[in-house]
Amino acid sequence: MAETGLPETTGSSSNPVATGRRSALAAFALSERPGADAASVSMAEAAHTAKLSLRGNPADRAFLAAVGKALDMVLPTDANTTTSGGGVTALWLGPNEWLLTAAPGLESDLAQRLREALQGVHAAVVDVTEASTVIRLSGPRARDVLAKGCPLDLHPRVFSEGRVAQSLVGPVDVILHQTAPDAYDLYVRRSFAPYLWQWLEDAALEFGPGADR
Repeated sequence: MAETGLPETTGSSSNPVATGRRSALAAFALSERPGADAASVSMAEAAHTAKLSLRGNPADRAFLAAVGKALDMVLPTDANTTTSGGGVTALWLGPNEWLLTAAPGLESDLAQRLREALQGVHAAVVDVTEASTVIRLSGPRARDVLAKGCPLDLHPRVFSEGRVAQSLVGPVDVILHQTAPDAYDLYVRRSFAPYLWQWLEDAALEFGPGADR
Protein backbone atom coordinates (compact mmCIF):
# COMPACT_ATOMS: atom_id res chain seq x y z
CA MET A 1 0.00 0.00 0.00
CA ALA A 2 1.53 3.27 -1.10
CA GLU A 3 1.66 6.51 0.80
CA THR A 4 1.78 10.06 -0.40
CA GLY A 5 5.05 11.15 1.14
CA LEU A 6 6.20 12.64 4.43
CA PRO A 7 5.37 16.16 5.55
CA GLU A 8 8.11 18.76 5.25
CA THR A 9 6.58 20.98 7.92
CA THR A 10 6.41 20.59 11.67
CA GLY A 11 3.53 20.86 14.12
CA SER A 12 3.36 23.82 16.46
CA SER A 13 3.18 21.68 19.60
CA SER A 14 6.37 19.72 18.96
CA ASN A 15 8.42 21.73 16.50
CA PRO A 16 11.91 20.14 16.27
CA VAL A 17 13.43 23.49 15.30
CA ALA A 18 12.02 25.06 18.45
CA THR A 19 13.71 22.36 20.54
CA GLY A 20 17.14 23.11 19.05
CA ARG A 21 17.40 20.36 16.44
CA ARG A 22 19.51 21.16 13.40
CA SER A 23 18.72 19.87 9.94
CA ALA A 24 21.34 17.59 8.42
CA LEU A 25 21.45 19.95 5.42
CA ALA A 26 21.21 23.23 7.34
CA ALA A 27 24.58 24.38 6.00
CA PHE A 28 23.14 24.41 2.47
CA ALA A 29 20.50 27.06 3.40
CA LEU A 30 17.93 25.30 1.21
CA SER A 31 15.13 27.62 2.33
CA GLU A 32 16.94 30.55 0.69
CA ARG A 33 17.20 28.89 -2.69
CA PRO A 34 14.62 29.73 -5.37
CA GLY A 35 12.00 27.08 -6.04
CA ALA A 36 11.71 25.34 -9.40
CA ASP A 37 8.16 24.06 -9.63
CA ALA A 38 8.41 23.29 -13.33
CA ALA A 39 11.74 21.51 -13.10
CA SER A 40 12.19 18.00 -14.44
CA VAL A 41 13.82 17.15 -11.13
CA SER A 42 13.03 18.68 -7.76
CA MET A 43 14.91 18.08 -4.50
CA ALA A 44 13.88 18.81 -0.93
CA GLU A 45 14.77 17.73 2.58
CA ALA A 46 12.00 16.35 4.81
CA ALA A 47 13.89 17.25 7.96
CA HIS A 48 13.26 15.67 11.36
CA THR A 49 10.81 13.09 10.03
CA ALA A 50 9.84 10.85 12.95
CA LYS A 51 11.51 7.44 12.59
CA LEU A 52 11.28 4.38 14.80
CA SER A 53 13.10 1.10 14.33
CA LEU A 54 10.74 -1.77 15.14
CA ARG A 55 11.79 -5.39 15.50
CA GLY A 56 9.62 -8.39 16.18
CA ASN A 57 8.48 -11.77 14.91
CA PRO A 58 5.86 -11.47 12.15
CA ALA A 59 4.83 -15.05 12.87
CA ASP A 60 3.82 -13.98 16.39
CA ARG A 61 0.15 -13.02 16.21
CA ALA A 62 0.42 -11.18 19.53
CA PHE A 63 3.16 -8.96 18.09
CA LEU A 64 1.21 -8.08 14.95
CA ALA A 65 -1.98 -7.49 16.90
CA ALA A 66 -0.27 -5.22 19.42
CA VAL A 67 1.35 -3.09 16.73
CA GLY A 68 -1.89 -2.91 14.77
CA LYS A 69 -3.82 -1.77 17.83
CA ALA A 70 -1.22 0.82 18.84
CA LEU A 71 -0.84 2.35 15.39
CA ASP A 72 -4.19 1.58 13.74
CA MET A 73 -2.45 -0.09 10.81
CA VAL A 74 -1.22 -3.45 9.56
CA LEU A 75 2.52 -4.06 9.29
CA PRO A 76 3.76 -5.13 5.85
CA THR A 77 5.05 -8.70 5.87
CA ASP A 78 5.90 -9.05 2.17
CA ALA A 79 9.47 -8.16 1.27
CA ASN A 80 10.17 -4.59 0.13
CA THR A 81 6.63 -3.32 0.64
CA THR A 82 5.05 -0.57 2.73
CA THR A 83 1.73 0.10 4.44
CA SER A 84 0.19 3.25 5.86
CA GLY A 85 -2.48 4.12 8.39
CA GLY A 86 -3.16 6.44 11.28
CA GLY A 87 -0.58 8.94 10.03
CA VAL A 88 2.20 6.32 10.12
CA THR A 89 4.00 4.56 7.28
CA ALA A 90 5.76 1.25 7.85
CA LEU A 91 8.68 0.27 5.61
CA TRP A 92 9.67 -3.40 5.46
CA LEU A 93 13.45 -3.63 5.89
CA GLY A 94 13.90 -7.32 6.71
CA PRO A 95 12.05 -10.43 7.90
CA ASN A 96 11.83 -9.03 11.44
CA GLU A 97 12.58 -5.33 10.97
CA TRP A 98 10.54 -2.27 10.00
CA LEU A 99 11.12 1.47 9.86
CA LEU A 100 8.08 3.42 11.06
CA THR A 101 7.82 7.02 9.85
CA ALA A 102 5.49 9.87 10.70
CA ALA A 103 5.31 13.65 10.85
CA PRO A 104 8.09 15.46 12.71
CA GLY A 105 7.70 15.57 16.47
CA LEU A 106 5.57 12.43 16.80
CA GLU A 107 8.37 9.99 17.60
CA SER A 108 8.04 10.08 21.40
CA ASP A 109 4.28 9.53 21.35
CA LEU A 110 4.55 6.67 18.86
CA ALA A 111 7.34 5.00 20.82
CA GLN A 112 5.37 5.21 24.06
CA ARG A 113 2.23 3.77 22.46
CA LEU A 114 4.17 0.89 20.98
CA ARG A 115 6.11 0.06 24.14
CA GLU A 116 2.93 0.02 26.19
CA ALA A 117 1.16 -2.18 23.65
CA LEU A 118 4.12 -4.55 23.34
CA GLN A 119 4.61 -5.23 27.04
CA GLY A 120 5.16 -8.96 27.47
CA VAL A 121 5.82 -9.41 23.74
CA HIS A 122 9.30 -10.15 22.37
CA ALA A 123 9.95 -6.92 20.43
CA ALA A 124 12.14 -3.82 20.35
CA VAL A 125 11.31 -0.18 19.63
CA VAL A 126 14.12 2.37 19.15
CA ASP A 127 13.80 6.05 18.27
CA VAL A 128 16.19 6.66 15.35
CA THR A 129 14.72 9.99 14.24
CA GLU A 130 17.95 12.00 14.26
CA ALA A 131 20.20 9.22 12.95
CA SER A 132 19.19 10.02 9.38
CA THR A 133 17.35 12.52 7.25
CA VAL A 134 15.11 12.22 4.21
CA ILE A 135 15.96 13.65 0.82
CA ARG A 136 12.91 13.84 -1.42
CA LEU A 137 13.55 13.50 -5.14
CA SER A 138 10.66 14.08 -7.52
CA GLY A 139 9.79 15.01 -11.08
CA PRO A 140 9.53 13.26 -14.44
CA ARG A 141 13.30 12.64 -14.60
CA ALA A 142 13.78 11.57 -10.97
CA ARG A 143 14.11 7.91 -11.95
CA ASP A 144 16.78 8.82 -14.51
CA VAL A 145 18.79 10.63 -11.85
CA LEU A 146 18.69 7.62 -9.53
CA ALA A 147 19.56 5.24 -12.36
CA LYS A 148 22.93 6.97 -12.69
CA GLY A 149 24.09 5.54 -9.38
CA CYS A 150 21.62 2.97 -8.08
CA PRO A 151 22.10 -0.72 -8.95
CA LEU A 152 18.40 -1.55 -8.50
CA ASP A 153 16.13 -2.14 -11.48
CA LEU A 154 13.91 0.92 -11.12
CA HIS A 155 11.61 0.14 -14.04
CA PRO A 156 7.96 0.53 -12.95
CA ARG A 157 7.36 -3.16 -13.68
CA VAL A 158 9.84 -3.99 -10.91
CA PHE A 159 10.01 -1.00 -8.57
CA SER A 160 6.83 1.05 -8.37
CA GLU A 161 4.83 3.21 -5.98
CA GLY A 162 4.87 1.75 -2.48
CA ARG A 163 8.05 -0.28 -2.95
CA VAL A 164 11.06 0.10 -0.66
CA ALA A 165 14.61 -1.29 -0.71
CA GLN A 166 17.95 -0.84 0.97
CA SER A 167 20.55 -0.07 -1.66
CA LEU A 168 23.20 2.40 -2.80
CA VAL A 169 22.96 5.73 -4.58
CA GLY A 170 26.44 6.53 -5.73
CA PRO A 171 28.66 5.26 -2.90
CA VAL A 172 26.07 6.04 -0.19
CA ASP A 173 23.84 3.54 1.63
CA VAL A 174 20.18 4.54 1.48
CA ILE A 175 16.71 3.28 2.12
CA LEU A 176 14.84 4.06 -1.10
CA HIS A 177 11.05 4.42 -0.93
CA GLN A 178 8.98 5.24 -4.00
CA THR A 179 6.09 7.36 -2.72
CA ALA A 180 4.44 8.26 -6.05
CA PRO A 181 4.96 7.48 -9.75
CA ASP A 182 7.61 10.22 -10.01
CA ALA A 183 8.67 10.67 -6.38
CA TYR A 184 11.17 8.99 -4.08
CA ASP A 185 12.21 9.40 -0.47
CA LEU A 186 15.87 8.60 0.25
CA TYR A 187 16.69 7.89 3.90
CA VAL A 188 20.37 8.60 4.47
CA ARG A 189 22.58 8.84 7.55
CA ARG A 190 23.08 12.42 8.66
CA SER A 191 26.83 12.40 8.10
CA PHE A 192 26.39 11.30 4.48
CA ALA A 193 23.46 13.60 3.66
CA PRO A 194 25.49 16.59 2.41
CA TYR A 195 27.53 14.36 0.09
CA LEU A 196 24.42 12.62 -1.26
CA TRP A 197 22.66 15.93 -1.83
CA GLN A 198 25.59 17.20 -3.88
CA TRP A 199 25.83 13.90 -5.75
CA LEU A 200 22.15 14.14 -6.68
CA GLU A 201 22.49 17.76 -7.73
CA ASP A 202 25.36 16.86 -10.01
CA ALA A 203 23.49 13.86 -11.46
CA ALA A 204 20.44 16.05 -12.13
CA LEU A 205 22.26 18.93 -13.83
CA GLU A 206 21.33 17.86 -17.34
CA PHE A 207 17.64 17.73 -16.37
CA GLY A 208 17.46 21.17 -14.73
CA PRO A 209 17.08 20.42 -10.99
CA GLY A 210 15.29 22.57 -8.44
CA ALA A 211 15.95 22.74 -4.71
CA ASP A 212 12.86 23.30 -2.62
CA ARG A 213 12.64 23.85 1.08
